[in-house]
Amino acid sequence: MKFSQQLYESVKEIWEQTHLHPFVDGIGTGDLPVESFIRYMKQDYVFLIDYSKLFALGAVKARDLDTMAVFAKLLHETLHGEMELHRGYATRFGITRNELEETKPTPTNLAYTRYMLNVAQNGSLEELISALLPCMWSYWEISKMLADKYPQASAHPLYGDWIKMYTSDEFGSLAVWLIELLDQLTDGKSARELVLLEEHFLTTSRFEYMFWNMVYEGEDWPV
Repeated sequence: MKFSQQLYESVKEIWEQTHLHPFVDGIGTGDLPVESFIRYMKQDYVFLIDYSKLFALGAVKARDLDTMAVFAKLLHETLHGEMELHRGYATRFGITRNELEETKPTPTNLAYTRYMLNVAQNGSLEELISALLPCMWSYWEISKMLADKYPQASAHPLYGDWIKMYTSDEFGSLAVWLIELLDQLTDGKSARELVLLEEHFLTTSRFEYMFWNMVYEGEDWPV
């Protein structure tokens, strides 16, 4: 069994609960309240600012030019693809770019990004990938699941663009590249080394669920 499949099996229960979350399902049905989506869009925007830094660090830790180039592409696509989607939504809601960038991350958002950045700065390339991968992989899985479950979802006037972004061949190919790279890097690793990577993958999979729940429940700082 490839290591990526082992990881997938280890978080299957968490991902199933994530896929069933009412926020996620609301994107597919189109019934998600706009206020909830705006809260998500703003929090995810500042999340992506830090997430982009992980790809920059991936390029730093890359062991060959080809790998460095793909991490650079991931950085570019996040800054100018994913974040442009959010900027487009903000324009529709009358939210300025400055307002987006000045969004204060919630406790869960801050804890999630700081965990990944700590792993990326202090760990190996394998650790970096294992920490950031649940976000990309699960978004790809979620969007495909919603598109299959709700065939008209991609035509929704508001949430359709979100589904089309994450079901795109471009996004999916980059997620697959990360999965395959992790399998290559972990081939022949000891069980002790793999346990650490699995722990990162498990932790950030939990954070993914917490992020959806955070924006659904309207989490903010208590004072």
